[in-house]
Amino acid sequence: MEQLRTIGRELAMGSQGGWGQSKEFLDLVKSIGEARSKAEEDRIIARELEHLKRRLADPDVPRRKMKELLLRLVYAEMLGHDASFGHIHAVKMTHDESLPLKRTGYLAVALFLDERHDLVILVVNTIQKDLRSDNYLVVCAALTAACRLIGEEAIPAVLPQVVELLAHPKEAVRKKAVMALHRFYQRSPSSVSHLVSNFRKRLCDNDPGVMGATLCPLYDLILEEPNAYKDLVVSFVNILKQVAERRLPTSYDYHQMPAPFIQIKLLKILAVLGSGDKQASGHMYTVLGDIFRKGDTASNIGNAILYECICCISSIFPNPKMLEAAAETTSKFLKSDSHNLKYMGIDALGRLIKINPDIAEEHQLAVIDCLEDPDDTLKRKTFELLYKMTKSTNVEVIVDRMIEYMINITDHHYKTEIASRCVELAEQFAPSNQWFIQTMNKVFEHAGDLVNIRVAHNLMRLIAEGFGEEDEGADSQLRSSAVDSYLRIVGEPKLPSSFLQIICWVLGEYGTADGKYSASYIIGKLCDVAEAHLTDDTVKAYAISGILKIFAFEIALGRKIDMLPECQTLVDELSASHSTDLQQRAYELQALLGLDKRAVESAMPADASCEDIEVDRNLSFLNSYVQQALENGAAPYIPESERSGVISVGSYKSQEQQETSAHTLRFEAYEMPKPSLALATSQVSMSTPPTDLVPVPDPGYYKEDHQTSRSQPSGDAISGEFGVKLRLDGVQKKWGRPTYSSSTPSSSASSQQATNGGSYSDGGGSTSSQARESSYGSKRQQGTEISAEKQRLAASLFGSAAAKADRKAQASRKASKENASAEKATASSAAPQPVKEQVIPEAPPPDLLDLGDEPVSSSPPSADPFSQLEGLLGPASATPVVSGAPATSTSKAPDLMSIFSDDVPTGATSGSTDPTLGDVNLIKGATTAAAKKGPSLQDALQKDATARQVGVTPTGNNPNLFKDLLG
Repeated sequence: MEQLRTIGRELAMGSQGGWGQSKEFLDLVKSIGEARSKAEEDRIIARELEHLKRRLADPDVPRRKMKELLLRLVYAEMLGHDASFGHIHAVKMTHDESLPLKRTGYLAVALFLDERHDLVILVVNTIQKDLRSDNYLVVCAALTAACRLIGEEAIPAVLPQVVELLAHPKEAVRKKAVMALHRFYQRSPSSVSHLVSNFRKRLCDNDPGVMGATLCPLYDLILEEPNAYKDLVVSFVNILKQVAERRLPTSYDYHQMPAPFIQIKLLKILAVLGSGDKQASGHMYTVLGDIFRKGDTASNIGNAILYECICCISSIFPNPKMLEAAAETTSKFLKSDSHNLKYMGIDALGRLIKINPDIAEEHQLAVIDCLEDPDDTLKRKTFELLYKMTKSTNVEVIVDRMIEYMINITDHHYKTEIASRCVELAEQFAPSNQWFIQTMNKVFEHAGDLVNIRVAHNLMRLIAEGFGEEDEGADSQLRSSAVDSYLRIVGEPKLPSSFLQIICWVLGEYGTADGKYSASYIIGKLCDVAEAHLTDDTVKAYAISGILKIFAFEIALGRKIDMLPECQTLVDELSASHSTDLQQRAYELQALLGLDKRAVESAMPADASCEDIEVDRNLSFLNSYVQQALENGAAPYIPESERSGVISVGSYKSQEQQETSAHTLRFEAYEMPKPSLALATSQVSMSTPPTDLVPVPDPGYYKEDHQTSRSQPSGDAISGEFGVKLRLDGVQKKWGRPTYSSSTPSSSASSQQATNGGSYSDGGGSTSSQARESSYGSKRQQGTEISAEKQRLAASLFGSAAAKADRKAQASRKASKENASAEKATASSAAPQPVKEQVIPEAPPPDLLDLGDEPVSSSPPSADPFSQLEGLLGPASATPVVSGAPATSTSKAPDLMSIFSDDVPTGATSGSTDPTLGDVNLIKGATTAAAKKGPSLQDALQKDATARQVGVTPTGNNPNLFKDLLG
């Protein structure tokens, strides 16, 4: 009956505009609450905002009515609608002399604006005036607004007045002044660093509210510098003791717990101050024990205080009695029927096992129950606990459970986290290499796209290095089992890209090593992988490289192998691919098939994936070639520091040093050579007429039209006899790293990063597995009336004394394997790396196979561009050609810029060779070729003839055949 009377009074007040508000406002709130959709709610608010906009524009609105209009604006803005038209009215209301209106104005301003808003500057002066008010309610309202609106620039304007208010006779003002100083410290620590002592003084305030407010800034200060506040440990302990003994007024109780939030903040502070400090921790044990004894587990706030006590004990210097009390409380949490308390128990157990791992064994069955609980949040927290308590004796069970859970979840974020944890545990505690490979296969199969590519490299490195011992039989068995497992998996649909890369690499390296599978069978499998993933260039690159390795191994063994039709189709398709990397690999495969057994053995030694590559920094194998070129009249190489001429690349040097990495070659453009022949060429371009050739006494430049999507290759021949030169101002260079020829300040085009042909790495990663931690001793405890399955799972997770003895031998063997692997990795890292800034290449012959960045056309060119260069042997100049072909025409003008190409081709690492290198030395599985520049056009055409003799017809789609196959 009393409840009905209350409802009647509320309805009567609502009909009369109760609570000081009009019926119009109450109807608005009611209609919003009864809205059945978001669209209906938006229509109501939009209609209300239109009404408020008209009312606020009226200059004769009464002040009390303006208060209600601002509250309605606050209501609309809190629902996500724009009410910026009323912000200025809220600022005006803060100037009102009436206390209710002023407080309403401060409330609205604090909700409408932030410290970066333009209107804040109008409020600062009002806050300064109100901080000096005699009415403490006005001062409190101003302090509340200052916490929200005063930014770093405005802090000095109000800081002196806030400091004075710390001694105000009203405790509410002192409390809000402390809160304002704390907010100023968070915004700008340097502005209030000289006032830190005020927080120490307020800690002794007579009012518990002021003291409790001071704990928040002190906690932030202690986190920054704990040692500076060690002298306050005794004070904090005394305060906590008084609070726990109920010496504070009962008004601070919450659910019959004395000032629980002050207790929680004090426990957090003590946990920081007692970390690693035995003397400071000794003062805390007594009060912590009292809190445990008086703890109330019947309420949530009591459990929160006990949980914070456990966190404090796990942080300070350990004490056996305190650990026992914390373990007992944790046991109560785990045995509770509430999922929230179980969650807290699992989290507390994860903190305690860092100090004493044996505590987990006492609660192993409770942990298993949480692992099988349908509550997903509790299950995830349990997996975090298992991750912390993993060791070599239980890694197999824990990782298998994690993978099983990973397969069944759909949350990609948490799936990525579980996969990374499985990989980390497997790398750190793997009992055997076979188990590690099987585990990695499961992880890649179900979450391959979410795993870091470094893990794939580590797996390939492990398969290549084997056990790291002299037992070749065990290594061969490991690789054979890997090949068998991958041949079973490769046919499954929707395999991740990173997993397919591993499969292709392993089948290429070891698919035919033991003779169990024929070369044709492995090649067919690799072709199937490439055909099934037509859009993944990386997988196709690994597949064609694996096919190349199998052909090389068969040729080296003297076996004859026929090209399968599907393989020939794949090679033909990749030869015309838009990807220069895939083109290169396809052409290298074709070139490899034409080499003899001895050349293949030198270029592709068997099982050389882990061999160190010797790098010749000075390219000494080219000395004879360079000397011969100089004897034939080639110009000697001139270092950049000694060059002088119109075109200088010095302005680009500092920029390129920042942009290029330490592991890439330098592709700086040489100075344009002075021609020995009188040539006059014109640009064949749709956007530029041949009238751009202008006679000038000094070097001129050609401006390129950047509106076209792709520019045609331009000629760069210069006729010194007629004084006709191309205007190249702003034109991107067609050789080397993309720059622009103009070095004048007027050039505004910025250089772009580009790569001439993609490089790719087939090798394994260099990251070695972490050292495996020694397992802790453990005691096994069996519960009564438990199922046999749970007992076996508990024994697997928490181990036993017998299991430790069985694992010792395996741990010692693993340590020896890791030492051998670390020595091999150290030797590999000791190999000299080329230093780009100190190596200056010598003069090379021109590379006619690199035609620059020509657009790729869908049909073959109608004319061979090399046949058009034959006219360069005579003294006649080229005739300008006017382009009248449509945009889709495939015929191209001869590209003379490529004669001065600055690309320095690199050699292939293990597993590649180049038939065009002639007598270039092969260095331990890696063929390194470098081409030099020169102005002699005769030598360029001779090189073209040499390339044609070996059966390679360069076209616009040809890759750079000297590009590194394996990166």
